[in-house]
Order: sequence, then structure tokens, then C-alpha cells
Amino acid sequence: MRLVSYNVQFGTGKDGRVDIDRIVAEIGDAEVIAMQEVDRFWTRSEMTDQVQAFTMALPEHHWVYGPGVDLDASYRDRDGALHNRRRQFGNLLLSRYPILASRNHLLPKIKFHAQLSIQRTMMDGTIDCPGGPIRVASIHLAHSAEAERLRQVARLRELQRNAGRDGGVLSCASSHWDERGDTPADPRESVLLGDFNMSPNEAAYSAMVGIDDPKYGRITEADGYLDAWIHFGGDSEGGHTKFEENGNRRIDYAFVSTGLAERVQNVRVDTEAQGSDHQPLWLEIDL
Repeated sequence: MRLVSYNVQFGTGKDGRVDIDRIVAEIGDAEVIAMQEVDRFWTRSEMTDQVQAFTMALPEHHWVYGPGVDLDASYRDRDGALHNRRRQFGNLLLSRYPILASRNHLLPKIKFHAQLSIQRTMMDGTIDCPGGPIRVASIHLAHSAEAERLRQVARLRELQRNAGRDGGVLSCASSHWDERGDTPADPRESVLLGDFNMSPNEAAYSAMVGIDDPKYGRITEADGYLDAWIHFGGDSEGGHTKFEENGNRRIDYAFVSTGLAERVQNVRVDTEAQGSDHQPLWLEIDL
């Protein structure tokens, strides 16, 4: 299966134009798509519902959307009738296979004295893959400070440790809730895709994949995550997904739970994509 993570910067490309179709052309042939920074009704993105625009352009994909920022954007028309709208900013997850259940986890947030801090989320979906259900998430971590990212990574790790223990979005039988058979518990194995806003030399990165021991190298806990780029043999100094004048950075990742380690077949960055200020990160994995 081909999975792709793309921070789409509310559709704004390197030329400053908002172009949904360009982004769809760059990543639309993936089986699973994890997008970050998808807008609904912001002036910067031409007051469009980008969730609607992306999903209409990808009609063969199931989808779920998880906003972090959710504000009022309602208005009254000339006749005084109320039109309810929400000004939202969040993560979109699309899949050619059914998304059996989903949860939008709000991640820990810190209020700073002056620096912008945004509510970040993990849009976690249980996808009915050919080999069985797998959790795949579209994630965007904090940009402001590592202290905030450390708290958020701790929450991601906690969710992985506890996966399935609470029975999923529904558990136990009830005639009032049973529509299509058993609701799946959260699978143990998962793939985390997204913009983590951290470099590989940060403490938050080590909190995700384990400490780098001077003798044994990277030591990952059994219920932890592997950096698919490194696991597949990628250059530790490469894999940049954000090209900037003051230096390129690797801040977008595909993390796989340890039980999926041997299924990773390829990881690559599309360095030619123009649809955003980030580059798409592709993961091929046997699911």
C-alpha cells in the first residue's frame, strides 16, 4: 500500500497560489492520504470549505476530518436567515479502504506569554486494510516549543500503549447501537503520519523512537515507534521535507509501530512537489 503525508499549508503552493487540484494531482493516487493544515472558511484560503473541495476531488476515498481550531464563522444573509459555519483548521485522513472508526484526539497545549500556540490534534482512523484493520493517523504537532511537543509525544505514546484497552469507540453489545456488526476495538498496530515540527536531534524525537545509546544505537521500546525513513535505510542527514533559505529540515515523518517494522517496503520524499511549503512523504508498506 502507498501512504502519503502532506502538510498542504491550506492549499497554498510555493508560488503563493491556493490550488487544491495541484495537490490532488501530486498525491491523489495514494491508497491512504494524511493531510495537515486543511482549512474551512478562512480568508487566507479564499473562504472555501477545503474539506469539501478535497473530498469531492477524491471521490473514491473514504474520509474523516479532525479540526483542532474550531471557531464561529456563521453569518446572516440579506433576508436575515442564519447560516451556520465553522472556521476550522485541522487534519484530514482519506483512504481507499473503509475507515471503520475514528477518533480526533486533542493533544496537550501550552499557553505562552506571546508566542502563538494552536490546539493540535491526532486524527486517528481504523482502516480496513487487506491484511486486517490498522490504525493510521494524521498528526500535526506544535510549532512553537519543544516543551509542548514533548507533552504531545508523551500522549501519542500513551495512546499506543493503551490501544484497544477501552474497547474502541463502542464496546459490548446493544440492540440500539448494533448497525453493521461488531465495532472493531482499536488495533494494536499503527502508522503515524504527519508534520511533527521536530528535528531528529530533539528530545521529542528520542521520546518517540527511543534513546540513542552510544554503544547499542537507537533503543526502541516494544510498544514504541520506529522512524520509517531511518528504519528503511534513509540518510540520517537527508529526507528533508521543508526547504528553507536558512537550511532544509526533516520535520515530516512516518512512524510505524514495532510490529510493522518488517512490512516497510519503501520511504521517499517527493522533492518536486510544488503544492505547499512542505514536501509529500511517501511510505510503501504491506498492510
